[in-house]
Amino acid sequence: MLSQRDKMVLDFERSWWMLPGPKDRAIREHLGIGAGVYYQALRRLVDDPEAADYDPLTIRRLRRVQAKRRAVRQQVDTAEH
Repeated sequence: MLSQRDKMVLDFERSWWMLPGPKDRAIREHLGIGAGVYYQALRRLVDDPEAADYDPLTIRRLRRVQAKRRAVRQQVDTAEH
């Protein structure tokens, strides 16, 4: 079961771009947690089926971003070796 904080993190991630100022500051102001804690929660939620049920669009977007970053890292690693 998703915690209230998990839901708040997903709700924030869905709409943070509408807030003024840097994302890190908005995380602290709106959620009361640091950016590191926020991003750890997001990484965990990306693989959580309940999170996907709660907010499927946000989770799909995060999975696409994660896959792109992984592909770039693999290309860099291949190019270096």
